[in-house]
Amino acid sequence: MNYEHLAVGLRNRAAKYKERIAYYYQPYEGKEWLPSSWSEFAQNIDLVASALLGFGLQEEEKVGIFSQNTPEWTISDYAVMSLRGVVVPIYATNTVGQVEYILNDAQVRILFVGGQDQYDKAITLLGNHPTLKQIIVFDPTVDISGQKDVMYFSDLLKLGAEENRTLMIQDRLAKAKLEDLATIIYTSGTTGEPKGVMLDHSNFAFTNEIHDLRISVSEEDTSLCFLPLSHVFERAWTYYVFYKGMTNYYLRDTATVADALKEVKPSVLCSVPRLYEKIYGTIYSKLEEAPKAKQKLFNWAVGVGKKVMNRRRVERFVPPHWKIQHAIADKLVLSKIRENLGGNIRMMPCGGGKLSDNIVEFFHSVGLVVKIGYGMTETTASVTCFEDTHFDVRSAGKTMPKVEIRMGAKNEILVKGGNVMKGYYNKPEATAEVLRDGWLHTGDAGRFDSHGNLIFEERLKDLMKTSGGKYIAPQMIETQVGKDQFIEQIAVIGDEKKYVTALIVPAFDTLAEWAKKRNLEFSNVREMIEDSAVAEFFNERVEMLQKNLARFEQIKKFKLLPNQFTQENGELTPTMKIKRKVINDKYKKEIDEMYEEGDKPQHKAS
Repeated sequence: MNYEHLAVGLRNRAAKYKERIAYYYQPYEGKEWLPSSWSEFAQNIDLVASALLGFGLQEEEKVGIFSQNTPEWTISDYAVMSLRGVVVPIYATNTVGQVEYILNDAQVRILFVGGQDQYDKAITLLGNHPTLKQIIVFDPTVDISGQKDVMYFSDLLKLGAEENRTLMIQDRLAKAKLEDLATIIYTSGTTGEPKGVMLDHSNFAFTNEIHDLRISVSEEDTSLCFLPLSHVFERAWTYYVFYKGMTNYYLRDTATVADALKEVKPSVLCSVPRLYEKIYGTIYSKLEEAPKAKQKLFNWAVGVGKKVMNRRRVERFVPPHWKIQHAIADKLVLSKIRENLGGNIRMMPCGGGKLSDNIVEFFHSVGLVVKIGYGMTETTASVTCFEDTHFDVRSAGKTMPKVEIRMGAKNEILVKGGNVMKGYYNKPEATAEVLRDGWLHTGDAGRFDSHGNLIFEERLKDLMKTSGGKYIAPQMIETQVGKDQFIEQIAVIGDEKKYVTALIVPAFDTLAEWAKKRNLEFSNVREMIEDSAVAEFFNERVEMLQKNLARFEQIKKFKLLPNQFTQENGELTPTMKIKRKVINDKYKKEIDEMYEEGDKPQHKAS
């Protein structure tokens, strides 16, 4: 394969596809989907690059992007890389303190921001920050009047057109190398401060190649871009989308993803486990309230889908009468489930966390191919992924082509390949700690099954040890219990404790529907979680969900919480992972109560 610098590769695709549609987007004032051609895409990249040259952007200079997903995000990304600059993405939900830390560490002078929320945070830093000198705002509805060193993206494009700097851009591109640093992505940091992961163009080129060797897509495919572009998963996937000449749909408001799926009808979609958990939970929540006959039909149809899927998965013969049953099941039930996701999806890469195997099996049974994978920012996303056949729904798939995995001490997953990062920015000691003897030490524990599938077990730092000496994998328990449609969030407690407990945030909308059908009325959520019927209901559900866990892994007590864990409160990372130390400190009183009340199982509100 001929590896390409990302900015060079984008221009090669634009020259090939010209007036074909590169992407669709929704304007800031309106909901219709508007197209943009490859030619327009490339032209806007050059205009932004020209304007940045006017601002004196140097090679290897770091430029920040603090925004939700928009075409402007990607245009700015490619423009900076066209000048051999380095893009520093910042989650749109980050706090002022988090933004300030990244701007300081990367010494960012120019910052692109998305909407009002990002602008309000960034403007507090402008003028009081040692390096930040210029803010460019994507959203034209944001009021920037009276602000110095702030401009709209649309005016940046006009600025870029005022002077022809084509030769200067071409000169930078002519010097572009695969070893050029492409980006510094700051990891969420469930423990300690964030670390800037350095990825160069060869990392992304290698990732494009191994995706080509594992998954089947073409220029006819369409993809919905809704995971944060500030995360390596969506970023690497978006590069791959354009590398393959696919059409991308940019979704700015992730709260509208359900509607967008039906409108856009994408053929491919990358997502995280939470989306599939919510879809699964919604389906089964409605099913529980459906007439018995409808429940029976649904379960029969999914059962038929499952047995056909399992035959095809191992490339075994599907009997003709099964095919007839499957055609009926598909017409009556399975196709209707797929229609809720647009009706055209044929493949959905999934990463960023553990997805319960029964949910994976369910989606495959209804004809929605979820390709589970394992990876991290430090590996430019993909390390493993399901193959088309012979995958195991309990696993994270097989090792990607040209990537090596071996197990180290305590079954730590070690990775080697062209996708491994160059190191942590400004952190040589942290780099030396994880890059040793040519291998990346991931900090994750896992094992291979007899067929070569990677079984992810736990973050080694998250492993808990009870006072009785038993090791607990909290993520496994959280995945098993948290898949329930009535549970929005769960944090397992147990390190150095006598037994396992949990803090549970109910899915209040679903719970309210359940209560209404039972003529239970509450004036607020606290009153709801303090109700004895609700407590008993959750007790029954938790017991049912954990029945297959070992006794020492089972949740003995839990408390229902009235408020969700949030990033704003410091309880979650931008990728929605639990910050266990913060949770333990913030809810110390509630946690202590679960251990002071004796060993008898007891479930209360907090």
